Amino acid sequence: MTDAVGEQTPEAVAAEKAAAKKLFGTKIAYGIGSIAFGVKDNGFGFFLLLFYSQVIGLDARLVGLALTISLIFDAISDPIVGYWSDNLRSPWGRRHPFMYASAIPIGLTYYLLWNPPVGWSDGQLFWYLLVLAISIRTFVTFYETPSSALAPELTGDYDQRSSFLSFRAFFGWTGGNAMTVMTFALIFPAFVTATIPNGQFNRDAYEVYGIIGGALMVTAILISSIGTHSRIPHLKSPPPKRNLTIRAIFGEMAETLGNRSFGALFIAALFGAIASGLAAALSFYFLTYFWGFTSGQSSLITIGVFGSAIIGALMAPIVTKTLGKKKGAIIIGLIAFLGAPFPVVLRLFGLLNDGSDPFTFWFVFITTLIDVGLIICFQILTGSMMSDLVEQSEVKTGRRSEGLFISASTFIRKVVAGIGVITATMILTLAGIQAGADPSQVSDRSVWLLGAWYVPIILSLWLSMVAVIAFYNIDRASHEANLQTLADRKEAAGG
Repeated sequence: MTDAVGEQTPEAVAAEKAAAKKLFGTKIAYGIGSIAFGVKDNGFGFFLLLFYSQVIGLDARLVGLALTISLIFDAISDPIVGYWSDNLRSPWGRRHPFMYASAIPIGLTYYLLWNPPVGWSDGQLFWYLLVLAISIRTFVTFYETPSSALAPELTGDYDQRSSFLSFRAFFGWTGGNAMTVMTFALIFPAFVTATIPNGQFNRDAYEVYGIIGGALMVTAILISSIGTHSRIPHLKSPPPKRNLTIRAIFGEMAETLGNRSFGALFIAALFGAIASGLAAALSFYFLTYFWGFTSGQSSLITIGVFGSAIIGALMAPIVTKTLGKKKGAIIIGLIAFLGAPFPVVLRLFGLLNDGSDPFTFWFVFITTLIDVGLIICFQILTGSMMSDLVEQSEVKTGRRSEGLFISASTFIRKVVAGIGVITATMILTLAGIQAGADPSQVSDRSVWLLGAWYVPIILSLWLSMVAVIAFYNIDRASHEANLQTLADRKEAAGG
């Protein structure tokens, strides 16, 4: 509303401010939900293998087998939940019934996962771990996939989607990392005893971790679900009812996923998942063996992730507006992934000392903080690019398939993640670093070979991922054209 001279009236300005405030609140609520996934992901990555193998005493091979099987089940559940949530009809829309229903089961199973029965045999503990690992992964999928699919529904705006996903990435990274830091800094030290000098090996500490972690996950899910509940009337409706046979379902999936832009992101996710698995598997080895950092220095680098999350979340919306998502992802990706192994390259050529040199530590700390921030920005941009596929697909198929797109991407990441771990073990073998080797017993040549094998392999994977993204063909103009086409169709149908 404007006055006679074309300026906004006070009422219009107030309404605009109220709308902006409401949108900001929705972004906060939407972002908080990702804390649940962050807690689960960090728990599985940092603690679960150590807990069951070293604290509980289950054979490490059985632990690895249980976690691998659970990951397979998890990958299979992704497209099922994604397709189901795209087509669900309920008074609470397509996504929120899944989100609400998953909260309590997630909290309960996460608590039970860290509290196995005492006195059970290896066989019994294996099945206990397997059932709980499959359960928690499946329940998290029932929340995470529909929740992630909300982003394209909450806004169709090209820029706002990156903003929504920035909030989600920020809370996911900081929430999961905060739980990990709190566990090392507060929970484990509280369970040091005369017989257990390291609280990390006291099973009672993990009971407390399970309680806090489970409660935090339930709280985050409910805050996000309730905080976005008012948007349900404005979300998209499911496709018209139709006779869904198994053949028809797979036919719809193939039609939806069969476009060039999705293929580019799908293959990029494949390369990215292998590279991420490789980098994660060797992160401890580089901190401990290659750099020789102390546990305190390694902790500081982990704490630096909080700053990285801020950098990535702030950068992504700016890059979207100035460069566009595809161009921005390629540029940011090249800087991030060429920069990631840069300190390693410097040491390989004798231009950087080991971790005993204070300059080396702070150089690695700062470059890691910035580089992880750039990687988070890259992840936000590619996630927003995935969201923009929804309207392009709807123009072609007449169906909204947010859940299917999201789940297909997570499916491939889970299926191939193990390849990165296998690659990591090959590099360790080629470098001559034995399992459980003391850092002081590893030769300088083995340390050099660790970096020399890692750099070209990780670079080839990262750069292949960035190169494939060049085949993505949706930009701001084509996205807005898709929105206009859908608006014209809706208006014609209403007429």
